[in-house]
Amino acid sequence: MTRSNKMELEMRRENWTHVTEFVLLGFPKSWSLQLMLFLGLLVTYMVTVIGNLVIIMLSWSDHRLHTQMYFFLRNLSLLELMLVSVVVPKMLVSILTKDYTISFSGCIIQSYFYFLLGTTDFFLLAVMSLDRYLAICRPLHYETLMSGPICVRLVLASWLAGVLWTLCPTILMTSLPFCGPNGIDHFFCDSWPLMGLSCGDTQLLELVAFVLSTTLLLGSLALTSSSYAFILATVFRTPKGTERKKAFSTCASHLTVVVIFYGSSIFLYIRTSEAQSMLLNKGVSALNCIISPLLNPFIFSLRNDKVKQALYDAIRLHKLTGTKL
Repeated sequence: MTRSNKMELEMRRENWTHVTEFVLLGFPKSWSLQLMLFLGLLVTYMVTVIGNLVIIMLSWSDHRLHTQMYFFLRNLSLLELMLVSVVVPKMLVSILTKDYTISFSGCIIQSYFYFLLGTTDFFLLAVMSLDRYLAICRPLHYETLMSGPICVRLVLASWLAGVLWTLCPTILMTSLPFCGPNGIDHFFCDSWPLMGLSCGDTQLLELVAFVLSTTLLLGSLALTSSSYAFILATVFRTPKGTERKKAFSTCASHLTVVVIFYGSSIFLYIRTSEAQSMLLNKGVSALNCIISPLLNPFIFSLRNDKVKQALYDAIRLHKLTGTKL
């Protein structure tokens, strides 16, 4: 490489680093629409936080819910609470202050934690499907195969897998040059529109992201769907009665959450980004990171008879003693 070429490359690198913040362009332009969006997001966020906190507190304090299934539900609620908190508070502040900028480091951190929590969600849902399979299809061995220490290790393994799974794409993302423009056509720092702003070569990152997301989605989906297929086969062989109805109700709740989460995720990430409408893309993203955490406590937990009874008893105790839940 000649001296002039080296100087030209150095000048390019200096220009690559000048983008220090991004502008989130995914919000409506009309103030009336922004006001409606703000109120809708605020109510949704409050309901999501309260609903998931209630599940966490109930499953922690009520001895009737000290079982493996509710241990996983408690961790799922915590995960959903963190996931929605990564995206929604920043959206609320942006609408309220009309400041739609986010720093480069803040954008990378938001993107990393969004995918970290989402990836952990996949692993945890797969673990929960395995738990239900063992409880319904292998009841005699369930307590041995799903003891307390094993449940803790499975949850920790889900978190560790989430951290490691998203680490490599994040490192590659931070190494990309961004030399303008800096407008992200989204309401948070999603990886695909962020990659589109880079003035460097993103082929390696796109390949790594595609391979990891495809492996994660299809691998965990195969385990989850296989578990529920065996569960449904076992349930349908069970004589009609209370136990069959209870097992089927539990599986229906689990499957509803799984279908919503996997369906929206597969739509978002197993595709070519150019072929998608950005408006539709943002709508499915909202379903994934806002609506799904909202539905979790109601579909996954509050439809459960034990959880409803524990909530009723806690409210009655609160009225009688005046103590907080």
